[in-house]
Amino acid sequence: MSEQPYHDKEEKDEKQEEKRREEEEKEEKNRGEKWRSDPLGAVTWAGILIWAGIALLIGNIGLLDRFEKLDAWGFVFIGAGLIVLLETCIRLLVPAYRRPVTGNIILAIILLAIGLGDLISWGIIWPLVLIGLGLFVLARGLGWRR
Repeated sequence: MSEQPYHDKEEKDEKQEEKRREEEEKEEKNRGEKWRSDPLGAVTWAGILIWAGIALLIGNIGLLDRFEKLDAWGFVFIGAGLIVLLETCIRLLVPAYRRPVTGNIILAIILLAIGLGDLISWGIIWPLVLIGLGLFVLARGLGWRR
């Protein structure tokens, strides 16, 4: 008689393990579907990494030396900001990739501000960033939505 509870416990453990495996498979499937249904995010981040590598390589071999105020990292941030803005434009124009873009716009503005900080005084950049973000929030609040 003492063997019966032991078998019940074993069956319960097996069922829990099977349920856990099914949940993991479902979660893995959802992750894979996300990247397949929205490859634009992956392409954007791959583009940023490639751009950063190219910009740093150009800086290291001295091709940016003629720009006195712009270093390789400034170049990286400007390019990354432009890539994120390009992604945002694609998301707004192509219905298949439509997603919320508020975070992307804010990220792009901040990346561009960091990149342009060496070219233009920070005393000018950050007020412009605040004005731009304020105008964006105002436009959203007044009903500009896609």
